[in-house]
Amino acid sequence: MIQKSRDQFLSRSWIGILCVCSAGFLPGLHAAGQSIPVDLQDFSAFRKAGSSWRIAGEVSTLPDKPNTFNFSKGTGILVNQPDQKNPGQDLYTSMEHGDLDLELDYMMAAGSNSGIYFQGRYELQLLDSWGVRSPRPGDNGGIYERWDDSKPEGQKGYQGYAPRQNASKAPGLWQHLKVIFQAPRFDATGQKTENARILRAELNGVLIHENVELQGPTRGSIGDGNEKATGPLRIQGDHGAVAFRNIQFREYSKPRPTLDNLQFVEFKGRYQPSADYTAMQPESKGRTTSLTANAGALSREYVLIYKGNLTVKEAGEYTFEMNAQGGQGMMKINNTIAVQPGNNNPKGKITLPTGSLPVEIMYSRSGDRGTPALGLNITGPGIRTFYTGDPVISAATDPILVDAASNTILRSFIDLPGEKKVVHAVSVGSPENVHYTYDLDKGAIVQVWRGNFLETTPMWHDRGDGTARPLGALQRLGKPLLTLCRLAAPQAAWSTDTTGSGYRPKGYILDENDRPTFRYLAYGSTVTDVIRVLEDGHGLLREINVTAPGNDLYARIAEGTRITLLEKDIYVIDDKAWYLQLKDTGDAKPVIRNAGDNHQELIVPVRSKLSYVILF
Repeated sequence: MIQKSRDQFLSRSWIGILCVCSAGFLPGLHAAGQSIPVDLQDFSAFRKAGSSWRIAGEVSTLPDKPNTFNFSKGTGILVNQPDQKNPGQDLYTSMEHGDLDLELDYMMAAGSNSGIYFQGRYELQLLDSWGVRSPRPGDNGGIYERWDDSKPEGQKGYQGYAPRQNASKAPGLWQHLKVIFQAPRFDATGQKTENARILRAELNGVLIHENVELQGPTRGSIGDGNEKATGPLRIQGDHGAVAFRNIQFREYSKPRPTLDNLQFVEFKGRYQPSADYTAMQPESKGRTTSLTANAGALSREYVLIYKGNLTVKEAGEYTFEMNAQGGQGMMKINNTIAVQPGNNNPKGKITLPTGSLPVEIMYSRSGDRGTPALGLNITGPGIRTFYTGDPVISAATDPILVDAASNTILRSFIDLPGEKKVVHAVSVGSPENVHYTYDLDKGAIVQVWRGNFLETTPMWHDRGDGTARPLGALQRLGKPLLTLCRLAAPQAAWSTDTTGSGYRPKGYILDENDRPTFRYLAYGSTVTDVIRVLEDGHGLLREINVTAPGNDLYARIAEGTRITLLEKDIYVIDDKAWYLQLKDTGDAKPVIRNAGDNHQELIVPVRSKLSYVILF
């Protein structure tokens, strides 16, 4: 099904929660300063750790092994494995935070349950939700419910928020989480003036929450349901096995600068750099509490000059980016140019002392093109970028989205970072929310993903470039090469093109459920390539059948920086990014070999039939 959705499109940038204007200006959330890594050489970053917690150098498990990790000595990985001897306890950071950007990798064991509580009060759920089609607030990445025991059964939980889609990976694979958290605000008397928010959360590269207001603490919070300006980061440790690495955060604890005592004067005509506006008669003037391009009565050619004070409470380097939509802008602070005159969204940096500093902001409109708007993105030391001014009007194109409520096939170009465009790509979507792209020129699976299917705006909007983009949690399967190749020896170089292979694609045929079977000729053999989504939604089953393969025909079925045999026939690829499980090799022995550039390949001699499962 093809649909258009502005909401999904506007949610895509990590930078901010507001929309993109036609000039490319993005008000919202930018990174200020450096992220602070959590030292996992020991527990010095945490309060007292319970006996279920340990620091390890390596951790692994199998996707069907409940609540258990194998781990080895070393540092860099935080592991929790509660059992009868070592009952789990929650782990608290020594650091207490307000506004926070958090980024980390985590791994779930099969059937496990954990969570991250911002300020110890607002839980983002971590759960083994592998294969769940319709996630709920209690699933992986969900914002857990608040709780009221006085309500009837079935109504005790409320105000929980499910992730927009299930982007979860299999147990035993590393998952990547990014969260932008905004703490609640309080006035001088301690009264709450603004609720906490999850401004943005991404799981495995997929947006799962945006600008979610948290009316109060979620179930199991510290402090008997009270709220404060700061609190510790808390990891749930009493529900199951979970591991973490690469934890880093950026805290924003400094007060924002404010624009005070703003007054404006408006002049008719275009901006003249050499003009002395202090000697000219304005069309209008007045006071205002905020920046706007529409303070006066004029709508076409005019110049607005604001004067007032910028009250700076934290000294340091500041960045100012102007939204001067439909015109141009300039800014002076403390009688020094902070933003040079420029069109649309000029930007500048300046080092400021504390105090009430004189500020002058100019906006000039020179015609009727575009909607006039004036605003500022302000970033400073310990201050998350914030926007003040006119709302930004978006001229972005509504995206064209293709879902896969039934088995769906779409041919397009596919872009691969660092590789040539796949120009004969067939993307196959399923109602199980597991999808893949097949390269007809190589007989190879290029990528797999879980979640929503495709965005085709680049292909179908305006003249288009023929490209479609996956919408879910994407796993690329390495450099696209021919799946089949003749080798004189297992260590011989794999062919980088079809020269000498006799490769000829023969398209595909559909079964009764509209699922394709791909066909091609290679090395004098006829090849059928059947790829089917597993019923439980855990991955794909691939079966390759080859007529008269010969003794020197191999299949290249995996590539990555590291390929490890976990146990018989089960491999984990690329720093625990995905699994491959061999099903039928015709007794042929697989080979893990070096492929140059610190990469490895898994190849298998082909004995007429080869089948394996991709789990991710």
